[in-house]
Amino acid sequence: MHVIDSHTGGEPTRVILDGGPDLGSGPLTERAKKLATEHKAFYQSVVLEPRGQVAMVCALLVEPVDPDCVTGVIYFDAEAVLGMCGHGTIGLAVTLMHMGKIGLGPHKIETPAGVVTVDVKDANTVTVTNIESRRVESGVAVEIEGLGTVTGDIAYGGNWFYIVDSSPVPVTPAHIPELTQAAIQVREALNAKEERIDHVIFYGPALSENGHSRNFVLCPDDAYDRSPCGTGSSARLACLAAAGQLSEGEEIIQESVIGSTYRLSYTAGPKGGVIPSISGQAWVMAESKLIFAETDPFRAGITL
Repeated sequence: MHVIDSHTGGEPTRVILDGGPDLGSGPLTERAKKLATEHKAFYQSVVLEPRGQVAMVCALLVEPVDPDCVTGVIYFDAEAVLGMCGHGTIGLAVTLMHMGKIGLGPHKIETPAGVVTVDVKDANTVTVTNIESRRVESGVAVEIEGLGTVTGDIAYGGNWFYIVDSSPVPVTPAHIPELTQAAIQVREALNAKEERIDHVIFYGPALSENGHSRNFVLCPDDAYDRSPCGTGSSARLACLAAAGQLSEGEEIIQESVIGSTYRLSYTAGPKGGVIPSISGQAWVMAESKLIFAETDPFRAGITL
């Protein structure tokens, strides 16, 4: 299996160029569902240790339905197939540029959540125009043992998010274990009532002079996002816009818990949401061939 690894703001993306399962040629939503329900062993073998790593998201390249798109892609981590992935799309664009498949300028990419646009500024810098994002509920409260009442918004940015501002735990690298545990508790409490939340985001004050805020993002596999999370930033923009806290076209700098940044802004969407713009940087780290030996006891990955 031929793969190229990159990272976007510290968050790794593994682009799978060949060797994936046959998912047919239907809509990407159907192919993503088939990957999730029929090929979990495949995608876990690629992303789990020892081949992968805890924070990795993979990008399986597929034929697009839309002929205007340079490729179709289905994203997944160790636990779930994703509707979209912002850091992964930046990493994918940089990888395609590295391969000579695309050049500078705008290109369309088809995802299960819809068609997104990447504008390649240079070998490392990409702006993603995401699908329309929206706040669905505001002021949703849950009771968490040890934390008390936690209140946040439910929003969609290509994946489903519960967004808490301000965080019940300080958003700093030193508090990553506590942030992880708190976010897992919050997600479990929410999903005991409704089963659509796959990511939880805690927001705290920025630690840089120009930053708007700093976030901690819990992903479906319980790993934290090293980047500021593209789909999460899209959901955040929708919440800020709905609350009247950010104007159309106004740019902010979003920090991740490790200090990497995205530049964010939005335009009004046709259905009442926002069309997010996410600018970040990625770097190609490795190009390799994955080998799945029949005699390897961890051929399918380490699952504990």
